[in-house]
Amino acid sequence: MTDELMGVILAAGKGTRMRPFSEHWPKPILPVLGKPLMAYQLEMMAALGIRRVVVVIGHLGHEVVRALGDGSRYGVSIDYVEQEEMLGIAHAVSRLEPHVDRPFFLFLGDIFFVTENLAGMVERFHRGGGQGGVLACKREPNLEAIKRNFVVLTDEHGVVHRVIEKPRHPRTDLKGCGIYLFDLSFFDAVRRTPRTAMRNEYEITDSIQIFLDDGYRVEAAEVVKADMNVSYPADLLELNLLLLQQSGRGEFRGDGVRLGRGAELSKCVAMDGAEVGDGARLSECLLFPGARVPAGRVRARSIFTADAEIRCGGDSE
Repeated sequence: MTDELMGVILAAGKGTRMRPFSEHWPKPILPVLGKPLMAYQLEMMAALGIRRVVVVIGHLGHEVVRALGDGSRYGVSIDYVEQEEMLGIAHAVSRLEPHVDRPFFLFLGDIFFVTENLAGMVERFHRGGGQGGVLACKREPNLEAIKRNFVVLTDEHGVVHRVIEKPRHPRTDLKGCGIYLFDLSFFDAVRRTPRTAMRNEYEITDSIQIFLDDGYRVEAAEVVKADMNVSYPADLLELNLLLLQQSGRGEFRGDGVRLGRGAELSKCVAMDGAEVGDGARLSECLLFPGARVPAGRVRARSIFTADAEIRCGGDSE
């Protein structure tokens, strides 16, 4: 256990592309194999010895608080800070300055990360004298994925000299992935970050470049094996099915799931309290907590909630 680092998770976005879920479920608490998406990040922080976490909330923030509580079930203690206006990642980070008193890990709360040796970021940070920062990166073979994120330009030692947001012509396959480790001096750069012409927001990549230009040492650490951004309903289904497959189980059933006579589930994830009507047959489907599947319904690759069904490309009979 250590108190040398804090954790920060940004969970304020509206997630408009996730409708209809985003009308009731903030993206960071969408269900992933029985847990809120953000719970996986909290557990990663706890595994690093981090015990204090600040979560920035906005859209449906009360639902985030209700889902995560004080954080104790995940091995951390959570404080919540509200972002009143959605003006970009750097703006969200600026809300944190009065609440952060030591170097901090920063996670984007709507991404599912698969990492290896995340502690290596801490080692790099200390090797640089405990000042500056470290960016979690991965080698990205998908050019379009790089264009949707940011690239990290480094020297042969992995020291960053430039970051470029949404590059039209990426000069490297080293992609930034939404996990950062910064010293408190990073807030000086955040305060001087201008709004961008591209999206009229305060971009964290602009803050990082200002930080670099101020002479701080920032390193790139290739510690991310996969990063799955849950942007659309189909992304949420794919993530649940992927984790189900990796678990080696044929299906996942939460507490209180009820199946009617003759109902069949194949490669499905059914959350707490879901009900499946008589004779329904589902394959590769996701059932939200409290979902209701009508009797006789035959579906593949659909998501069910308590009051809706969202088709994700499967066929029905």
